Amino acid sequence: MQPFELSLTEASRAVRARELSPVELTESVLGRIGAVDGRLGAYVTVVADEARAASARAEREISTSGPRGPLHGIPMGLKDLIDVKGMPTTASSDVRAGHVAERDSHVAERLGAAGAVLLSKTHTHEFAYGLTTPQTSNAWDHSRVAGGSSGGSAVAVAAGAATFALGTDTGGSIRVPAALNGVVGLKPTYGLVSRSGVTPLSWSLDHVGPLTRTVQDAALVLAATAGHDPRDPASVSGPPVGHSGGGDLRGLRVGVPGTYYFDRVSPAVEEAVRRAIGRLSELGAELVEVEIPMARYIQAVQWGLMVPEASAYHERSLRAAPGLYAPDVRILLEAGELTSAGDYLRAQRARTMMRDAWARMFDGIDVLAAPAVPMTAAEAGQDTVEWADGTIEAVSDSYVRLSAPADITGVPALTLPVGHDRAGLPIGMQLMARAFRDATVLRVGRAYEEAAADRGRLAPVVV
Repeated sequence: MQPFELSLTEASRAVRARELSPVELTESVLGRIGAVDGRLGAYVTVVADEARAASARAEREISTSGPRGPLHGIPMGLKDLIDVKGMPTTASSDVRAGHVAERDSHVAERLGAAGAVLLSKTHTHEFAYGLTTPQTSNAWDHSRVAGGSSGGSAVAVAAGAATFALGTDTGGSIRVPAALNGVVGLKPTYGLVSRSGVTPLSWSLDHVGPLTRTVQDAALVLAATAGHDPRDPASVSGPPVGHSGGGDLRGLRVGVPGTYYFDRVSPAVEEAVRRAIGRLSELGAELVEVEIPMARYIQAVQWGLMVPEASAYHERSLRAAPGLYAPDVRILLEAGELTSAGDYLRAQRARTMMRDAWARMFDGIDVLAAPAVPMTAAEAGQDTVEWADGTIEAVSDSYVRLSAPADITGVPALTLPVGHDRAGLPIGMQLMARAFRDATVLRVGRAYEEAAADRGRLAPVVV
């Protein structure tokens, strides 16, 4: 096995045991980037010289003082919304050409303090305003979408071109590409990880979280990045985030949606997710059927909040240089300017009601298990999908439909691979819990993962 094939947890153990040096690991991952990224397009830029210098510094520190923690010397990618001092933050947009960050984002500071090695900035759908990341190809089938908006981060991890990466999630932008590329994606509880120094899409919906090969990897990254930051008004001090658990789930109640999450999903997705839920039962969990509260309002509330907030952030640049935006993003931003204050306030009120209703739902269960996305990766350029009941739905609406509730309510949501369809494309299951029960979704996810046969599997990228 080559070093780039190791999960974060495996690589960290090897580094701590002095069986693998950070320099060897970084060189292996840089070599993998050189071999596959011309086909995948995961990266905006690669800072190879800086990564080599950082890995050499980590090697010296570990040899003299021991590792700072599990991320010391581990190579990572950051979504190109996340500021790193002295580096461009382009948001994959011509609007940001020439922009260089003046200071580190809070998450970059924390990862730097943990000793992680920055490889690169990864592509996003422009300003995170989309669910496909058109610059990037799916790691399992290059003719299909990567998912978005954190598509570059998900594809890099899936291909072994980053040991871990960070993304952002406003309507599903970590979990959608994670599911479509067969990796783990974690959207933490709202406010648990600071967004300061991260280009916003929607202030009241944005989250920052990890994309990794395994659930244990995601727990390690969350532990390093979570923490209060006075620069982010939404930042909170949550409970300590552990990364133990797994195995026996006796006494734990898993909610299985009787509505919404299994409406209009492909047969392959439904079969794989229900089989995975059955595995949780075999591990000792009690399955409890639940109804999803206020389901009919979910998409209206998501768009009612996100669209006007995004347009408010882009107001000046949209007027100054509308032609620099991609057409799909510009249309959404212009539409957001037509949203009335009354509609926005009604969406805010509905969100409050939805949060309360979901909290009551979690009174009866510990975790909600459901599909992450209703179908596997669409063909590039495919605009719509037709469901068995004759409903025709936009691909972007389809992908956001099942991921948006966790953003609206702010609850933690973990996506992990649970199988493949007949074409070999990955399928993801989503686990959600009450706010600040991030450790619970990680525990359940790890229990499933330990029982699965192919956890941490790399995409079969042809080089």
